[in-house]
Amino acid sequence: MDEGVFQAYEDEIQALEEEIRLLTEEYEDMRQESAFFSDEEILKSIKLFQREAQEKTKGHESPSDLKAQLESLEADLSFLTEFTGFHFTSHSKKTVEKTQNRTVQKHRLSGRCHSLPFQLEFQLLEMQNNEKVSAVVSDLSIIMESREDSNVSKFVSRTEEHADLLTFFRSFSTYAEWHEHRRHTFHHFKAKYPDIVTLPEGLLGDFIILRNPKVSGFELMIVWKIHLDEEGTTTPVLDLLPKVPEQVLEQRMRSVESIPGSFRSALRLLGIEAAIENLIKVLGSEK
Repeated sequence: MDEGVFQAYEDEIQALEEEIRLLTEEYEDMRQESAFFSDEEILKSIKLFQREAQEKTKGHESPSDLKAQLESLEADLSFLTEFTGFHFTSHSKKTVEKTQNRTVQKHRLSGRCHSLPFQLEFQLLEMQNNEKVSAVVSDLSIIMESREDSNVSKFVSRTEEHADLLTFFRSFSTYAEWHEHRRHTFHHFKAKYPDIVTLPEGLLGDFIILRNPKVSGFELMIVWKIHLDEEGTTTPVLDLLPKVPEQVLEQRMRSVESIPGSFRSALRLLGIEAAIENLIKVLGSEK
């Protein structure tokens, strides 16, 4: 995703967060120090906030104005959720220290980005100096199902070490978006070519197998890995592994050996979907 687009939406998120914070500051002071939110509790909190806001703004903003403002904020949040793929399912916070100019809170956050779940735990130190408020994240802990991948594990470890929440959200969004793109692509070709395409590990696997029902024992495996490096850069890595019966291999050794290289060239020239589509059509035409 373009860096400039990301920055624009990060600025928009920060502006929305500041506006929400100002609107709910008094209510937040009355909340319990540690609370888990269900959908029902969130709705109750919104209704309570609406009632308090109506009482405090009599003679100022009308209830309809406040309702319109709240609906606008909810619409913006919905758009950002749709745009980034992030959906938060639970959040808790506990204040461990609070003075006039300093507040330390522990946060626990869980959710998913597209189809990938995650959990975060971190400590947030907020310090106020005159009219400026600064925030520092520490003790970051990240739980991801994909951490069994050594590359993902290195990225998570580095992000935890630097307590870099922004890098986590930016990189995880791109990583999860590629996973979703791969899943949709596999589903598309399985639905379009059910006699040729098989998914041994389902839609969440990282490879598909192509078979020509007219050529026994001949199959092509397309391996599609999603690489996430320590810096948070996501790169799709595709390769083709042919499985050919010995009698066919002896007769067509040269053409078989050229298949993986031809597939990689097609990826560079045509893109992932078009390269797979052409490969399936060629395979389906073999007799």
